[in-house]
Amino acid sequence: MPHVRLDAPAPTRPGVLLPRRELAVGWTLMALIAVLAWALTIGQARHMGMEPGTMGLALPLFLLLWVVMMAAMMLPSVAPVAITWVRGICRRAAGPARALHIAEFLSGYLLAWTAFGVLVYGALAATGRLVDGDPQAGRWIGAGAFLLAGLHQFGPLKRVCLRHCRNPMFQLLRYSRFRPFAKDLRVGAHHGLYCVGCCWGLMVVLIPLGFMNVAAMAAVAAVIFLEKLWRRGPWLAWGIGIVFLVLAGLAPFQDWLLPGLENAPPMEEMGDMGDMGRMTGLP
Repeated sequence: MPHVRLDAPAPTRPGVLLPRRELAVGWTLMALIAVLAWALTIGQARHMGMEPGTMGLALPLFLLLWVVMMAAMMLPSVAPVAITWVRGICRRAAGPARALHIAEFLSGYLLAWTAFGVLVYGALAATGRLVDGDPQAGRWIGAGAFLLAGLHQFGPLKRVCLRHCRNPMFQLLRYSRFRPFAKDLRVGAHHGLYCVGCCWGLMVVLIPLGFMNVAAMAAVAAVIFLEKLWRRGPWLAWGIGIVFLVLAGLAPFQDWLLPGLENAPPMEEMGDMGDMGRMTGLP
């Protein structure tokens, strides 16, 4: 009898467990939520800069924006797990009750990312204070962020959590034995914690690249999606880790790598630039 590796990082294949029609409905629902979240994120980014710190946002407003961002970036990659869990829901609920279970799962998942958002807010606030005190500190903060993210890509936490995210079936079987109280919420939160452990390093690079940098967010979301669902996802994780380590060495000397750590020009300077534009006929 051939030996089977139970820990092999093969991505989940929900199509094996769900009829094609239900699979299509699940993917469509996730895609619609993600598209709506991206539209809200892009609309908000147009009215915000990429200066260091929290951009003047209070913690509640920041967390609201953070949850929308996480819905945009993470839901496409979590869709296979959510759809697989739906299979269990289908056996005990239908119609509105099933939708409630799905919403509870997603709420638990986003709750885990909300808790991580509190830590991100603290890191952004500290970064803003340091850069305000010494603009040159941004170079080393950026280098440290890329270095931390690169090392995480090769660390044991990344390996364990990525294995779970790529093949959560054994965990889902374990979840089936959970007590009924808020079961879907707890399942979503538990899986969300694994996703945080897998992807927090990728989120850290948004500090130097810009918290509201839509291009950077889209690139990070694409990496997360491929790491979890592509057959060569673990190799991609290592490749991205190497890229981050290279960027860590370049960051102190390349300002273009640090758009999120550059202070906005003072209001007086912006006024002077506007006057110069009117004098030269430029917008």
